[in-house]
Formats: sequence, structure tokens, C-alpha cells
Amino acid sequence: MPIRVLPEQLVHQIAAGEVVERPASVIKELVENSLDAGALAIDIEVEKGGAELCRVRDDGTGIAADELLLALARHATSKIGSIDDLEAVRTLGFRGEALPSIASVARMRMISRPRAADTAHMVAAVDGALTGPAPHPHPHGTTVEVRDLFFNVPARRKFLRSERTELSQIERLVERLALSRFDVGFRLSSARKVLADHPPARDERSRDARVAAMLGDDFISNAMKLDHEGSGMRLHGWFCLPTYARSQADQQHFFLNGRPLRDKLIASAVRLAYRDVLFHGRHPAYVLFLEMDPARVDVNAHPQKLEVRFREPGLIHDFLFRTLERALAETRPTQSAADSIPAARADWSLPGTADLDWSRASANDVRDSAAAHRGFPTNPYPLSPNPSAAGGQSSATDMYRAFDQVREIAATDAAAAAATAAEHPLGYAIAQLHGVYILAQAQGGLVLVDMHAAHERTTYERLKASMQSERLPAQPLLVPIAVQVAVADADEAESHAELFSSLGLEIDRSGPAQLLVRSTPALLPNIDPATLLKDMIADLREQGSAATTAAFDRALGTMACHQAVRANRRLTVAEMNALLRAMEQTVRSDQCVHGRPTWSFVSMDDLDRLFLRGR
Repeated sequence: MPIRVLPEQLVHQIAAGEVVERPASVIKELVENSLDAGALAIDIEVEKGGAELCRVRDDGTGIAADELLLALARHATSKIGSIDDLEAVRTLGFRGEALPSIASVARMRMISRPRAADTAHMVAAVDGALTGPAPHPHPHGTTVEVRDLFFNVPARRKFLRSERTELSQIERLVERLALSRFDVGFRLSSARKVLADHPPARDERSRDARVAAMLGDDFISNAMKLDHEGSGMRLHGWFCLPTYARSQADQQHFFLNGRPLRDKLIASAVRLAYRDVLFHGRHPAYVLFLEMDPARVDVNAHPQKLEVRFREPGLIHDFLFRTLERALAETRPTQSAADSIPAARADWSLPGTADLDWSRASANDVRDSAAAHRGFPTNPYPLSPNPSAAGGQSSATDMYRAFDQVREIAATDAAAAAATAAEHPLGYAIAQLHGVYILAQAQGGLVLVDMHAAHERTTYERLKASMQSERLPAQPLLVPIAVQVAVADADEAESHAELFSSLGLEIDRSGPAQLLVRSTPALLPNIDPATLLKDMIADLREQGSAATTAAFDRALGTMACHQAVRANRRLTVAEMNALLRAMEQTVRSDQCVHGRPTWSFVSMDDLDRLFLRGR
């Protein structure tokens, strides 16, 4: 066919394919216009999954009568006026294509009344023909009504899914929009039935309630709040504990300057922050907001504005990763969390043991130190975790008598005991259950600790700290190991040889696609050098130098798991207390390396309810 200029209506319909994919796309564009117009209440009504009707009402600034027809023209907008505006977009929409694109594939009617106007006016568009404006009754604000979507493009209409599927897409969209703007009220209805009603949430409690209404009470009960500023950016919102990890990424909501966003750089930073605390294949849950200068990001990179380009991607990635990593590191029992993790009870804290080296103390040391503090004779009754090891029944009797004395010591100095207790949120060990769990008495209840999971975390963090504090020792190999890789991977490894060397992995390039491993990290004596090298290169290429140690960390996690105490290992009271103290000082100690919880708390109120006390 000869080259020719396409008819205007066909141009509109082709452009509509980039903007209008389904009824939810129509709702998205119309609601974003309402938000840009300063609306504080948005009412959305659909019929037949939006295929028959999409109607959006708002109380925004409205459109003047003489601008209504212009609003339906291509590339007509009030949101930008120069290239400078385009380089620092502050609104959700700015291209001026949404309304004309929708009007080209549906029957549209728009009624608007500016706040200073006495009368509203209406325009209509059907198959490219525009009519109006004409006076029409309407309160302040704008209503856009879209009927018979794709009536003139049957090939597109037959690709719509079932009414239920399209409606569910609209419901999820409204959830994301409502999460993006807590100061705005949203209402969604279909077939005269209200499906969602979210009044404005202007205080912390109502914002929590809105999030819970969309993501569930379990999300809020497992979420921590974050608000951090730095490098000209602010990151705030909710992020869930690793123990709430999901099988799918269905509860991940990220907003950039109020704009819903799906971005590989963002996902990479979040995944890296959670790497030490999640099961493989699990996904974290969060609702996070990043605020920054619009000039530092290009939002004109995707027709539906779902992806962006950052002008400083490395800085953005590092800011998100470091902020979330530090926040997750605080998931450990500390006095700042005393409201939810009560400190030890006064009558079981041991005055005089504050300076004791818990990592080396025996059960006798603990008792002797407490006794000496109050002037009692030391070691009158030897303590043994195994009665048969110290003379059978007499040792067991001595143990009970010694513990009685410890209780007497604590009771004689309640003030000092309380001061000591405040330093130890996990309390003090009183027993070991089936060789698996540590039972500790804490202020206000009982703490249960999975000793393997807890020891695994403390061991892992100790190994990791030693790796970060100094250059890791290397174990030379008698015979270098040749590793075949892609040429691009060999280039990447060669350019970061010093980084690998600092981790104890000495490599040389012996060919275009071959690397020689000459030494391995001494901390990982049983690691497969080829697997470790390939994993580290893959992490380096995918996530940058900040994640180069991810493969190394996984190997350390495996080693920590093998070194951790196993089930049925009998621990002394001093060993159990040493583990509790280590947990209180270790970052991320609420979860093991694989994301399992390490401890749980049962309050006295819970126990009273269990046994019907006070009823």
C-alpha cells in the first residue's frame, strides 16, 4: 500500500491501545485526573465489570466550560507547559492523551463545574464526534461517564475477561489508589452494591485501619513502621516481619511521590535487605512510600507510567537497601520493645551477676556471683544439670536447695533485681523442654526460645561481623581449580578481583572464558569453590557490588546452621542464659537465617485466660 497519513480517529484508537487495556485502565486514568484536580472524595461506579459503565465523580477543582472540548483533544493538558515542567513532573498525568484515547473507543460524557462557577456544563463524545458544551445540573467537581467500552473496536472487546475478573482488577486498582492517598476518600460500587468504602484517613490509627481493611489484620499485626530521611529522600510506611513472608509478591506496594510503581531496582533493593531473614522463594510484604525531588526521576518512561528511570540509580538502590536493612536489624529483643517483650521479673533476676562473662560461666558461677553479692557463702551446693553426674539423688536435692537460695537472694534486694531485669528483655532460663526449647521467665510472662534457631542466628551474625571487620583469611589450594564461565562473567570477575580477594577468594583469569581459583575463604572450609564463584558473579551482575557478598552470606548461613546446637543437646542453665543474652545483643535475632522465628512470648494474661483465672 502507498504511504499515507492515517485518519485521525484511527490514530486515536491506536493510541488508546497504549493507555486503555481494560476497564481498570479507564478507572486508573480517570481517578488520577481527579487526584491531580485536588479531589478529596472520589466515587467510582461500574457495571458489568466496567465494560458497560465506568463512572468517576470527584469534588476537585473542575474544568471551565470553554475548556471542556479542549480536554478531549490529543496532547491538551494543564499540567505541563515547557520542557522544564516535563523534567520535574509533579502530577500523576501529564501527556494529555487519556481522555481522547478513552473517547475514541467508548461513548463518553463529561460534566464539570469549577468551584467559582454558578453552572456546570456537559460535553459528549461518540465515535469521534464531539457535542457541547451545554448547561447541566451538577455540584462542584467533575463526573466522567464511559459507556460501552470498545463498542467500535470489537477485536479488542472480545479479549476482555469475565465480568468477575474485570471487576476484581478494578477492586485491586482501587486498593492501590487508596493506599497511595490516605487524605482522600474512595468509594467503589457495582450494581448498586458498595464494594469498598474508604473514608479519609488523616491520623495514624485511621491509616492503620485503612491498610488493615485492604491487606488484613495479620499484615498490621506483623508490620513495623518506618520513617527515615537522608540524601534528600524520605522513605516511610509499613514493612512486615520476615516471619510474615508470603508465597507470592501479592502484598508489595511501593509508591514514588504518590505514584504506584513496579520497578526492578526497587524490588532488588528490598530483596537484598531481606536476604538474611527469608526462606528461599518467599516474598516480603510492605507498603512503602519514597519521596524525592521529581527532577531526580524520569516518569516519562512507560505509557502507563508504571516504570521510571532514576537519574542516580546506585544512590537510590543503596538508600533503600541500607534503610530497610537497618530497620530489619532492630528485630531483636531490646528494652525499647519492652511493651511487647517484657523484661525479666524481679524475683528471678540475679543481683551481682551483671559483670559475669555469660559465654564462659557455669551454673555454679552464676549462683556463686549472686551469693557473693549479698554476702552468702559461695558454692555450698554444687549444681549439675545431670543429677547422676554428681551423686544421684543427693545432687538433685542440692539443686533444688540451691535454687531456693537464689530466690531468697533475689527477694532480699528487689530494687537491684529490677534494675538487672530491665537490661534483659528475654528474662532468665528456668528449664529446657524436650531438648529443643528454652523456657525463660520474663516480666509479665514466659519466653520460649528455639535454641537451634537462636544459636544459628547468633553464630551467623558473629561470622558475618568478622567478615566485615577485616580482610578474611584465605586457604590456599594445592592445585588451582579452573572454572568455566561466560566471557562477560569473566570480565566482571576480573574487574572486581580485589573485592573477591578481600573475601578470601583469590582468582586469576587464565583465558577469555576461564578463571582459576587459587584460594578459598578459610571460614568456609567445605565450600565448592566453583559454585561459590559463580553465585557471587551472578549476584554482582544482578544487584551490583552491594550484593556481591550475598552468595558468601548464604554459605555462611549454611555453616552457621551446621554449627548451631542440635535437638536433644542438654544445656546448662548458664549456657541457656548465655544464649538469651547473646540474642539480646544480636541483630535480626527474632528470626533464624532461614526466616523462622527464634522465640515467642506468652503473657500472664494469656496464661490466666487459658486456666480461667479470675473468672
